[in-house]
Amino acid sequence: MSRSATESRPGTPGRIELNLRDMSQLFNSMDPSPFHEKDLDHDAEEFIISWAQEFHSREPVELLVHLQQLPEAREAKRLIEQAVHHYFAYRARLNQLEVRRLLEQGRLSLVIGLLFLAVCLSISEILASGTGTGPRIVREGLTIAGWVAMWRPMQVYLYDWWPLRQRGRILEKLSRMKVEVRQRV
Repeated sequence: MSRSATESRPGTPGRIELNLRDMSQLFNSMDPSPFHEKDLDHDAEEFIISWAQEFHSREPVELLVHLQQLPEAREAKRLIEQAVHHYFAYRARLNQLEVRRLLEQGRLSLVIGLLFLAVCLSISEILASGTGTGPRIVREGLTIAGWVAMWRPMQVYLYDWWPLRQRGRILEKLSRMKVEVRQRV
């Protein structure tokens, strides 16, 4: 399997090209699903996604599959396009679920973190009346522990969801890309 991608000119779609022996190289051979629902081969999927990331997010892309042996069935080219669209649409839906789960986890982490912070700060206030090094260390430790508990929700809401959403946009774009199948000469 050889692969390439071509730079696009402004106004033209970015082209991703795959050079394959036959169409079976495009799909996961272990997947027992019907042809139009088959998973893409992992290497082919990662190649397509990585090249799609190279192009501007608003720039359309197209996939050109060069096959050494074209399938004999006339509708095979259309089936390949449908299978590729179906696969990336399915991956986009999975990505949306992953983002939703991450944000739900972030909300739960935020509630737990806020409750823990409130408990730590309350205990710290109770210990505020004590003098000496021991109570002061405990107060400072509780304050720090309470704020550290807020680390995970902050990480989710500030950083973790961005890469997932970007990947989701790419998968959605790939689910609508033009797919062309040609015989390699």
